[in-house]
Amino acid sequence: MSKPFRLALRGMTCGACVASVDKALNSVNGVEQVSVNLPDRSAEITGSASPEALIKAVQSAGFGATLLNADYGENERQAEESAALKQVWIKTWVALAVGIPQMLLMLTGYLPMPEEAQVLWGFIGLITLATMIYSGGHFYQGAWISLKNHRANMDSLITLGTGAAWLYSTLIVLWPELVPPEGRHVYYEAAVFIIGLVNLGQALETRARGHASQAIRQLMKLQPDVALLITPDGEEKEMRLASLQASDLLRVKPGDRIPVDGIVAEGETLIDESMLTGEPLPVYKQKKDWLSAGTINQGGSITMRVRKVGDDTALAQIINQVRKAQGSKPAIGRLVDQISAVFVPVVILVAIFTAFIWWLIGPEPQSAYMLISTMAVLVIACPCALGLATPMSITVGVGRAAGKGVLIRKGDALQEASKLDTLVMDKTGTITQGKPKLITFNLQETIGISKNELLANLASLEQASEHPLGAAIVAAAKAEGLILPKTAMPEVISGSGLKGIIQEYVWLAGNRDLLESEGVELNEAAIQQAEAMSDLGQTCIYLAVDGKLAALIGVADTIKEDSAAAIQRLQNAGINVIMLTGDSLKTALAVALQVGITEIYADVKPDQKAATIKALQAKGLKVGMVGDGINDAPALMQANVGFAIGTGTDIAIESADLTLMRGSLHGVADAMLISRATVRNIKQNLFGAFIYNSLGIPLAAGVLYPLTGWLLSPTYAAAAMALSSVTVVTNANRLRYVKLDK
Repeated sequence: MSKPFRLALRGMTCGACVASVDKALNSVNGVEQVSVNLPDRSAEITGSASPEALIKAVQSAGFGATLLNADYGENERQAEESAALKQVWIKTWVALAVGIPQMLLMLTGYLPMPEEAQVLWGFIGLITLATMIYSGGHFYQGAWISLKNHRANMDSLITLGTGAAWLYSTLIVLWPELVPPEGRHVYYEAAVFIIGLVNLGQALETRARGHASQAIRQLMKLQPDVALLITPDGEEKEMRLASLQASDLLRVKPGDRIPVDGIVAEGETLIDESMLTGEPLPVYKQKKDWLSAGTINQGGSITMRVRKVGDDTALAQIINQVRKAQGSKPAIGRLVDQISAVFVPVVILVAIFTAFIWWLIGPEPQSAYMLISTMAVLVIACPCALGLATPMSITVGVGRAAGKGVLIRKGDALQEASKLDTLVMDKTGTITQGKPKLITFNLQETIGISKNELLANLASLEQASEHPLGAAIVAAAKAEGLILPKTAMPEVISGSGLKGIIQEYVWLAGNRDLLESEGVELNEAAIQQAEAMSDLGQTCIYLAVDGKLAALIGVADTIKEDSAAAIQRLQNAGINVIMLTGDSLKTALAVALQVGITEIYADVKPDQKAATIKALQAKGLKVGMVGDGINDAPALMQANVGFAIGTGTDIAIESADLTLMRGSLHGVADAMLISRATVRNIKQNLFGAFIYNSLGIPLAAGVLYPLTGWLLSPTYAAAAMALSSVTVVTNANRLRYVKLDK
């Protein structure tokens, strides 16, 4: 599949607009996949079609489009949107400044009837028309283009409503005798008020959408504009990131952000990676350690060798992943899009039916009642609220998740994660660190050798092994600063341990079978100590020197500090947590006891993990899987939602629906709580939008008039319509502050 690229879009206001842009882009030859994002006003396209052809297709559908690249990026786009927002505010106040005086003068009776002052009202009509063209010209232009493309959107509704108000009012001013005296009312103020209020709603909505998109902007701000390049002759000079290449040498001073991905060439420092991983503590880095773009150098000055630039950096991939997730549509969103696509035509039909009913059976003057109710129906109907209900919540929810170090890779993951009732966790590398550590060192017989000397010699012997347990022994010795002697004739005894000669003594390190086969006597106390270690989940290494038991060493894959707390959060949220591991039941029980898990599947072979998930699903459970290894990939794909630990293998990450940028299981709890909050927020928005339109349109049509004599003013209808969109966006923004403390 070709590399995707993005278009910045202009002129989209509702779900019908999204459908039109989507259809236009998909009609271009070579397009494989399209994702149109209403809150972000952008589209991501994959395929062989040229950007020029796609831009032309969007423009022919009546919208604006610009390719997002190095020449026109997010900064330029944001500046353009800020300028456009400023213009919307000006147009809003101009429309309200013309409409408010008219309304006040009419309410107080200072304006004469149209037939008594035709010149005055003609002047007011021209001022109103000029205001409508200036403040609402974009609505009329959009409606005209929609009409040419045989579709209808929000612009169509506003154009019909305000246009009808102005034309009827002008008819009254020019030829009042055509209408009975009771119907000689003008509605110039309603036309400009509607435009002013709709503009006001769009301005407030744009501001709120800006808050909702902060996650992307904050990620983009992590990368500096320039880097300090060290030339071959040792000179340091600033270079734009676009000019950097792999293998360039850079200087990173204290307090500076890492500009691109690479490795430490010289020096050592502490790096703050919290903005990418959520990990609060700085990470120690030394020569050959990996550095990620956007992180902060909190220690000394270092040099780094560039390895990845541009879209290949981890930061760029995270930004792209967040964008994709924000532009994705869960099943509920796709259903709403289908409704939005036919919403405006249905409203127009309802308005026509309303006008017909008032004309047939309405009281005198029928024309006035017909106009008021029809205008109100056209203006109060809000496709914007429907179109924004799902994508706004998704945008904020995905951004909140990204801020917690959780990347959502697949569109339906948020919605599916909210339904989970069971979470299966791999043990090694997920609940535990995945790196064995020396935990216990019990000296046995007095043989004239100190603990440190025993550890140094054991580490020397273990250097001949490639086993992870041996690596843990060597790491412990080096951490103590011990000097390792040379081992003569080291021998690896498969499945048992090691044998070697150090300082003329025969050293044995391994399991109980090895020592017994070599004639080393084990007393009852030593056997009980070894069993106690095993009960704690430790692997016991027996160490013998010159035929005598010298020490029992316990090595274990330690539990992550916050695993128990994270699992408790999940259980408090009603999730049944299950451990799935290939380790023995005894080891699994020891770990499960410490983290509060009561259900365990142990001794599970790698090829059986996916089958275990499938068996749980067969019981009617919605199952999530958390893993980090290659052997977890099939299970991650089988699960309803797969969570991959970001510190794990690439295969596991690619197989998962969500990726945790750090190793903490709190990321899983955060992701699930955010998903529940997001889906709940979507339902609130949709309920509000549907209820608003379901109640608002009948009220605007005048269903209460026969009972109460009350008819909704088009001005109030416009205010309600503007408020509905702002309410949806504001409600979605609440997700930024939702508590995740369960």
